[in-house]
Amino acid sequence: MKVAVGGPLKVAFRPWVEGLENVPAEGPAILASNHLSFSDSFFLPAVLDRKVTFIAKAEYFTTPGVKGRLTAAFFKGVGQLPVDRSGARGAGEAAIRSGIEVLERGELFGIYPEGTRSPDGRLYRGKPGGLARVALATGAPVVPVAMIDTEKIQPPGKVVPKLMRPGIRIGKPLDFSRYQGMEHDRFVLRAVTDEVMYEIMKLSGQEYVDMYATAMKRQLADAAKAEKEADKAARAALARAEKEQAEKEQAEKEKAGKDEQTGEPRT
Repeated sequence: MKVAVGGPLKVAFRPWVEGLENVPAEGPAILASNHLSFSDSFFLPAVLDRKVTFIAKAEYFTTPGVKGRLTAAFFKGVGQLPVDRSGARGAGEAAIRSGIEVLERGELFGIYPEGTRSPDGRLYRGKPGGLARVALATGAPVVPVAMIDTEKIQPPGKVVPKLMRPGIRIGKPLDFSRYQGMEHDRFVLRAVTDEVMYEIMKLSGQEYVDMYATAMKRQLADAAKAEKEADKAARAALARAEKEQAEKEQAEKEKAGKDEQTGEPRT
């Protein structure tokens, strides 16, 4: 996949990279990145010599039909691990187990602390469960990564990407060994996550929003739904008004016709 996908990707888009020396040449490490586009999981591995394993929703691996099988083969080839989000605690526990297994093999584990793509290009609050727990359970260093302009190449919902140069900034590894054995302390998990998000913010230059991206997406969806319903109500009211006006005009025409037949003056 590095040859079949990574090579053409680098030739076509020519991504620029800063801080490549901060990725360990060997041994386990966590690459914690902001998440702007579906293509983030392809650009980052394309510029690295080592394999990066990300987690992905299980639906990418279980869709039936020829297209589904091709999609599953593609995601397996680029190092994605399926995570079933239907459990009682969703993807969290499955993601943590997957991350620990990857790191115990001495490999690179890629994770998006925001938990989902940014809905508007800003950087959102990191979720404290996955990233921090994996880091503290394994002792692996956390390497902050900032993807630059990938949302302009392939915004959500767009299939055909735009040819332009994205950027990748890689920060110095963060050591959280001082918190070893405290992976169940929620205050420690929050502190670790916030420190990583701060480094990502410095690298990316994004505006930081102190709320979860999933909450913002719900707000945007609710606002869009309310706007759609208001527009529908306005169109219905306009249609009723036009109907009432047409009925009134028709009634006046019919009355005028009767007046002409009887010779009565029009009122």
